[in-house]
Amino acid sequence: MKNNTSTATLSFDNGKSPIELPMLSGTLGNDVIDIRTLGKHGVYTYDPGFMSTAACDSNITFIDGEQGLLYHRGYPIEELAEHCDYLEVAYLLMHGDLPNAAEKQQFTDTITGSTMLHDQLSNIFRGFRRDAHPMAVMVGVVGSLSAFYFDSMDILNPKHREISAHRLLAKVPTIAAWSYKYISGQPFMYPQNHLNYAENFMYMMFATPCEEYVPNPVLAKAFERILILHADHEQNASTSTVRLVGSSGANPFACISAGIASLWGPAHGGANEATLNMLEEIGDVSRIGEFINRAKDKSDSFRLMGFGHRVYRNMDPRAAIMRKTCHEVLDVLGLNNDPMFKLALALEKIALEDEYFVSRKLYPNVDFYSGIVMRAMGIPNSMFTAIFALARTAGWIAQWSEMHSDPEAKIGRPRQLYTGTEKRSFVELNKR
Repeated sequence: MKNNTSTATLSFDNGKSPIELPMLSGTLGNDVIDIRTLGKHGVYTYDPGFMSTAACDSNITFIDGEQGLLYHRGYPIEELAEHCDYLEVAYLLMHGDLPNAAEKQQFTDTITGSTMLHDQLSNIFRGFRRDAHPMAVMVGVVGSLSAFYFDSMDILNPKHREISAHRLLAKVPTIAAWSYKYISGQPFMYPQNHLNYAENFMYMMFATPCEEYVPNPVLAKAFERILILHADHEQNASTSTVRLVGSSGANPFACISAGIASLWGPAHGGANEATLNMLEEIGDVSRIGEFINRAKDKSDSFRLMGFGHRVYRNMDPRAAIMRKTCHEVLDVLGLNNDPMFKLALALEKIALEDEYFVSRKLYPNVDFYSGIVMRAMGIPNSMFTAIFALARTAGWIAQWSEMHSDPEAKIGRPRQLYTGTEKRSFVELNKR
C-alpha cells in the first residue's frame, strides 16, 4: 500500500467544514479513500455488505471481476491450476513465493506427517447424530482441535502460527473425509502417507477395509484442480469472517471453524450443492425451456443456480479450467450419456447462446462445473461444501497469518446507522 498524491474532499451542506482524505493505491486494482480519521469528525460511512469498503490491505490474492482475472501472489490461476499441485499453491499463499524442489519436499513431508488426528477426536465424531450435515460435523470437530493441540497457540509467535497452520492444512482433509464416513455409517479410514494430498483424501473418503482402493489418476487430478481453484478468493464472506474472528486474538482453530460456518451458507459455499439440487428439480432436458423462462421472469422465485457470479462480470477464469476438467472426468467414467450430465450440458449450451444470459454476462461459473465433476466422482451433494472448506483452508490460513503479521491490524469494530427508538422513560411492570 502506498500514498497517492491525490486527495478526496468530503463536503457537507450543513455548514460543517470539508474533510480532506488521502488516497491510497495498491499495485493492482482500484484506488481507495482512506477514511480512518472520519470518526474524529463525528461521521462514519454506511456500506451494508462492505461492497465498497476495503477492510484490510493484502498481498495474497487479486481479483478483477470486470476483466475476469484471478491472481495468487501475482500468478494467474490458469497457470497454477495447469502446472502446480495443491500443496504448492498452499505454500505460495502462505509464504509469498512458489517453493523450490527442496522447500516443496520439506513442506509436503511436514503436512503428510501431521494428517493423523488425536485418537480421542473419534469420540467427538460419535457425539453427532448419524444424519447430521457434514458441515455441522466439521464446524464442531475443527473447533475442538484447540482442546487437543494447545501447545502452539500463541498467535504472537510466528513459529506457533506456522505449526498451527501446518496442522490445519494436514488435518482438515481427514476431518472432512471422516465426516462423510461417520454419516454414511462406514469405518474411518486412516491417512496413507504414500499418497499425495488429493489421493489421500479420496482414499479416506472412498476406501473400505474390505478391499484395496487405488485412486484413479484422472479423478485425482480433477480433485486437485477443484482444491486449487477454491484455495483462496480474496475478501469474501468466509475469509472476512476468519479475519474478524482472528482480530480478537481467538485461536486459529476457532477462526477456521468460524470460516467453515460462514462458508456453509447457500449464498457462499453451498452454491455448487444448490446447482445440483436445481438440476434435479429440472429433471429432464425437455423441461429446460420451462425453467429458462422462469429464470427470466422477475416475479418467479426460481433462480438459475451456477450461472453468473457476484464478483465476476466476465467469464469466471476458474470456470474454463473446470469445464475442461468436467469433460475429462465424464469421458474417463463413461458418463457422457448419463441423463443428469446431458441435462447439465444442454442447460450450459442454451445459457451460453441465449441473448438474455449473454447480455447480462450470466456465464456458467466454477460452481456449475465443480458440482458436476464431484457428482460424477461419487461425492454426495451434502459433501460439496465440506470439500470447498477443505480447499479454502489454505487461503484462510494465509489470510489469518497475514493479518497477525500486520503491525496496523486492529480488532474489528464495524459501525452502524442506528434506526431504533429514541430515549424513553422506563415504566414499571404493573403500569405497562
